[in-house]
Amino acid sequence: MMVREIDTGRITKAVKELCIQANMVLPGDLCDLIGKCRREETFPLAEQVLGDIEDNLSCAKEMNVPICQDTGMAVVFLELGQDVHLTGCPLEDAVNEGVRQGYLEGKLRCSIVSDPLRRVNTNDNTPAVLHLSMVPGDEIHLTVAPKGFGSENMSGTKMFTPSATPEDIINYVTEQIDRAGSNPCPPMVVGVGIGGDFEKCAYLAKKALCRDVSKRNEDPFYAEMEQRMLEKINGLGIGPQGFGGKTTALAVNIETFPTHIAGLPVAVNVGCHVTRHASCVIK
Repeated sequence: MMVREIDTGRITKAVKELCIQANMVLPGDLCDLIGKCRREETFPLAEQVLGDIEDNLSCAKEMNVPICQDTGMAVVFLELGQDVHLTGCPLEDAVNEGVRQGYLEGKLRCSIVSDPLRRVNTNDNTPAVLHLSMVPGDEIHLTVAPKGFGSENMSGTKMFTPSATPEDIINYVTEQIDRAGSNPCPPMVVGVGIGGDFEKCAYLAKKALCRDVSKRNEDPFYAEMEQRMLEKINGLGIGPQGFGGKTTALAVNIETFPTHIAGLPVAVNVGCHVTRHASCVIK
């Protein structure tokens, strides 16, 4: 079997470009959904706010400026083909160098502090949060998802018992969004992770935010739960930017994983109306 050699310098270059791209241009599926919600919104102020959001997205793209002043913590999902042999500097160093170059060259706000309590800014937005997985093949799949903390702070995890019903989970997610109110800059994308263990469900919720919002869960059971959650959340009436209306959430994405017989972990990761992510493949 042939092994493909890939220099980690290519990963640095790709991460740099994706950091800038994700902060400047929202994925097309999200832009389309915001427009659809504006056309279907029956509350005049909510329709106006959604129109302002669309204008902001257009201006950011035309002027090559960030779509939000909080350019986020760089979250990197890296799927490494098992037939790839990496050369050059260590992988994590390559990723962080890409983030450093992207945030400095792209003139993006650097928001990361080197210690959670001493609070000294690293001045280059490193380090990134890196999620690395090994997959079949000889390619590298990269997704960079800058995560602002107005929405991140509204996330949560709950360790349900196995007796919990789908309705219990739907109610928990809805309550989490109700408590969040206008803080996550709605309309939001809601990522839900169900299963695994304490940290796995949180990972699933974060990964869910990177799914195309036009695609529902492949399992009809969870696709129906996504729809029921979305309807219940939008029934809260929080609306765009908290001004009321029927568009509190744009989409709810659920990801699942097997779990222990004694547990049922559930995590909610909230994304604002600019739930940013950009991807590429390195061959």
